[in-house]
Amino acid sequence: TINAGDYIFYTDWMWTSFVVFSVSQSTMLAVGAIYYMLFTGVPGTATYYATIMTIYTWVAKGTWFALGYPYDFVVVPVWIPSAMLLDLSYWATRRNKHAAILIGGTMGGLSLPLFNMVNLLLVRDPLEVAFKYPRPTLPAYMTPIEPQVGKFYNSPVALGSGAGAVLTVPMAALGAKLNTWTYK
Repeated sequence: TINAGDYIFYTDWMWTSFVVFSVSQSTMLAVGAIYYMLFTGVPGTATYYATIMTIYTWVAKGTWFALGYPYDFVVVPVWIPSAMLLDLSYWATRRNKHAAILIGGTMGGLSLPLFNMVNLLLVRDPLEVAFKYPRPTLPAYMTPIEPQVGKFYNSPVALGSGAGAVLTVPMAALGAKLNTWTYK
């Protein structure tokens, strides 16, 4: 996930990749942020976790740039606003763990693709990047599938948000469960 932004390099299936990465990033955020927030019991811890994740990704972006790739090759995911919604749901419900999982997980999964798409609108044209830096050879399982026109109204944000909202709630529950393991 650390270089999840490099989907912009693969223009043939970049919208499909956007959905896949939206789901992976929102579920990853939910597990870690809920875990740390419930571990400390302090609203704001989820945002702190997302800030650390953002810093890690900026380091990865710097590494790719140092290797000669374009600055926009890795687009840093926008985790912080979605984590703030997780914190808000926990704080507004007077530290209700289940509300943090259900409401916070849903809001986090719904919002992350939206914030990421806004971020992507600000980067260079992916076609320009792709022509300047030719694609590496891909393994068979990465071969793009022809797009199905009209399916989901061609909206990667809507599909990513829908899938993210559904999958982020059980991942948030997993993050909460990690606090209650016993080693007996």
